[in-house]
Amino acid sequence: MNDLQGRRIVLGVSGGIAAYKACELARLMGKAGALVDVVMTEGATRFVAPLTFQALTGRPVHVSLWQDGGDNGMAHIDLTRGADAVLIAPATADFLARLAQGRADDLLTALCLARDCPLLVAPAMNRQMWANPATQRNVAQLRSDGVVMLGPASGEQACGETGEGRMLEAVELCDALIAFFQPKRLSGRRVLLTAGPTCEPLDPVRVLTNLSSGKMGYALARACAEAGANVTLVSGPVCLPTPADVRRIDVRSALEMRDAVIAALPADIFIAVAAVADYRPAAPAAHKIKKGAATLTLELTANPDILAEVAARPDAPFCVGFAAESENLAAYAESKRRAKRLPLVVGNLVQDGLGGDANLITLFDATGAHPLPPGDKLTLARAIVRHLAELYHAHD
Repeated sequence: MNDLQGRRIVLGVSGGIAAYKACELARLMGKAGALVDVVMTEGATRFVAPLTFQALTGRPVHVSLWQDGGDNGMAHIDLTRGADAVLIAPATADFLARLAQGRADDLLTALCLARDCPLLVAPAMNRQMWANPATQRNVAQLRSDGVVMLGPASGEQACGETGEGRMLEAVELCDALIAFFQPKRLSGRRVLLTAGPTCEPLDPVRVLTNLSSGKMGYALARACAEAGANVTLVSGPVCLPTPADVRRIDVRSALEMRDAVIAALPADIFIAVAAVADYRPAAPAAHKIKKGAATLTLELTANPDILAEVAARPDAPFCVGFAAESENLAAYAESKRRAKRLPLVVGNLVQDGLGGDANLITLFDATGAHPLPPGDKLTLARAIVRHLAELYHAHD
């Protein structure tokens, strides 16, 4: 995916041990299509050689106000003209302090002061330095100045201590930069999603479940967060990391999912992506069912229809349903949309993407069917968000 195609990013690297992560960040941004200009402080060169970044980006690396002036001697001006963003990673405690004070005593601080594009910083420092009131004052000042803070994370630090102050990983920073450039179509809206399968217990060790991986739901949660929404994700058991800026609630059964959804309301938008089991064992066995007879008969009872219940509420949010079918997709999806009075249903054939990384889907709304080009699930999720945002704002 070329999520940063056509973007020009100035990557600033200040003098902290986390500078080694900036190497991978430069590589990932280039892989995503960005043109990356690296600017290093003198201290940063003590941790990583400029030649490393030059090899990764294919472009010269800038270090000094006095040696990198170009034809007009004004690299601190020229480097940000035409840039889409400046990203400082790592941003040390000292660098944040100088930035908050408006200092311009080296190339990197000078170009930050002279920029005419957004500035994002990824703090990286010891936990005590991060918690220090002086640092927190500087961070508050930078935020009020419109600087975007990416992290820090909490975890094990190079000094051997554990706590908040660790720089986000390169892939997290690259994803955050991509998210920054996404249109904020759902800014401030409360989005509630379900994702993944449910597991209905037969006995203490066996369950009834399905092959849903949760990938589409998690991609949609990420796409909604990228679009500026406040996202709550109610998830069945999956092996997926929680998308950035998403609140996650873990459940197992359909009844637990239903209760979690109702408790998370009200919301502006509800997207029911989860493959919820239609039935559950009427009376799960208290102990493991032993192998005996050649056949086993199970009595099943219907699970609640979460989407139908939410859509029927007096304060019903804008509801989006999913229809995963094995045949007759258009007929079944449109029937579901009409029966539950949904403004939008996302339909797909299970053989076209269940559990995989790509999918082939069709959107069904009051105006008809809208097939989307095949693609990876995040690309499709962003297309779904674009379509539902148009419908939501027209409805709202």
